[in-house]
Amino acid sequence: MLASSDGPLAEAMDLAMLDLDGVVYVGRHAVPGAPAHLGRARATGMRLAFVTNNAARRPSEVAQHLRELGVDAGDSDVVTSAQAAAAVLSETCGEGAPIAVLGADGLRAAVSAAGLRPVDVADEAEAIVTGYGPDVRWRDIMRAAARIRNGLRWVASNTDGSFPADFGLAPGHGALVELVERFSGVAPTVAGKPAPPLLEETIRRVGGAHPLMVGDRLDTDIAGGAAVGVPTLLVLTGVTGLAELVSAEPTLRPTYLATDLGGLFEEHRAPTEEDGAACSGGWRARVGDDGVLQVSGDGGGSDWWRAVATAAWWHLDETGTPAAFDRLTPPDVGADRVEGSLRS
Repeated sequence: MLASSDGPLAEAMDLAMLDLDGVVYVGRHAVPGAPAHLGRARATGMRLAFVTNNAARRPSEVAQHLRELGVDAGDSDVVTSAQAAAAVLSETCGEGAPIAVLGADGLRAAVSAAGLRPVDVADEAEAIVTGYGPDVRWRDIMRAAARIRNGLRWVASNTDGSFPADFGLAPGHGALVELVERFSGVAPTVAGKPAPPLLEETIRRVGGAHPLMVGDRLDTDIAGGAAVGVPTLLVLTGVTGLAELVSAEPTLRPTYLATDLGGLFEEHRAPTEEDGAACSGGWRARVGDDGVLQVSGDGGGSDWWRAVATAAWWHLDETGTPAAFDRLTPPDVGADRVEGSLRS
């Protein structure tokens, strides 16, 4: 369930580990207000780390993109799943070990930077690492799959099933992982979220005694934070909406919830229970006997979402069935009133 914070999050936590797409930017454009919020967070003394499951781009490329969007970001502020995968291999294989690389230049560069020796998939190697690459050839996929089936150690940068491309939603590296795993009967060691290595590598590189994971996806960002035992902040500027929230199992629920990165400057208060309703900042949410979410009151947008999510989770835990809902009309901050039943 949602928790209360000891002061604004930017003061209570000393490191924000930020997912990128859906949190800082959406495609080629910054999330409205995100650069200003991040600049304010830095001004409070909070460290910022930009974490991404994308293993294709080098950290310098990601940092340059962020700077073009008005976000103050250095190359060392970016941590990728390629770097996390290389760290896993460095620990297990040792300096200078030959590592077969199936992926883009960003993955090869990370392997080299970790003191390992990247080689082609057909060369002698102590392990193989795979990641998304738009120019990966089928013959290399076949060779890699055969070597993995024959016992070569395998580290996958991530298992993301899809990603947003210019032409629409496209298969991610997870599709390749699934194919190779089905053929070889071998499950890889995964470096990216929600597996622990990426966030562990981020904390090691950037530092921070009290880290906070900030993301827009429950199954990668929020689950990833939980996997390393750090509190999480879910922002609603990306893929998560009411349908995902009301059906979230306990392991996918965030510690804190806000409409956007402005939530870093709030002192969060967990919703309270009054006569069976979840109450937050003037909003009251409950699930009726018919299993339908009912919302009344007035207040800010983040408090609306907190009340609704809490009521839905109480219902889900008690009945095993997600609450039903209809027209999603959460208020903007300062909206006067939202009333009525929401049915899906």
